[in-house]
Amino acid sequence: MSVAPRASTPSWPIPPEGGWTADDLDRLPNLPPHTELIDGSLVFVSPQTFFRLRAVSFLEWQLQSVAPADLEVVREFTIDIDRQNRPEPDVAVVRAEVVEPDQTRFPAEAVVLAIEVVSEDSVSRDRETKPLKYARAKIPHHWRIENERGRAAVHAFELEPTTGTYTSVGIFREPMKVDVPFPVDLDLTQIKTRRDKEQ
Repeated sequence: MSVAPRASTPSWPIPPEGGWTADDLDRLPNLPPHTELIDGSLVFVSPQTFFRLRAVSFLEWQLQSVAPADLEVVREFTIDIDRQNRPEPDVAVVRAEVVEPDQTRFPAEAVVLAIEVVSEDSVSRDRETKPLKYARAKIPHHWRIENERGRAAVHAFELEPTTGTYTSVGIFREPMKVDVPFPVDLDLTQIKTRRDKEQ
């Protein structure tokens, strides 16, 4: 006698009516690391590229070394935008006064700079969805890092207060020198492999 195979129970979370909320990210069991919430939907991160790894590490440490004492530089940490949006910038600069050892997210109003490194699976989110949400949350500065044949190009934006949208303040490919949100002088050519550095 043949027995029909049992329908397997899906191992991924089933969204409630109306979608997930920002608080659910802290309550749902067994979520993959760096899960984001965008428009009430869970977004899982694909395996990262070496370029993204190197860019995120470079920006985290370079910014941390020059950030004023009242600012903290963090990587891959979610921010509360609203009930249905809790994105995770690759690097963020936040006001140090809000940083607590046990917290799992920052309020959007404490973020002064949100940085995204574009990956193949996140192109539309990083170029369109997230900048719009960061602007609506009044995050004053946003940088988007693009991979141009293994070299970094930083697209820097500043919030225009009268329109509530971002305006470009420049595209930087080798040196990057800006005065806001604090003085930064970066050598973007350092975002590459050791092999490239030796050539």
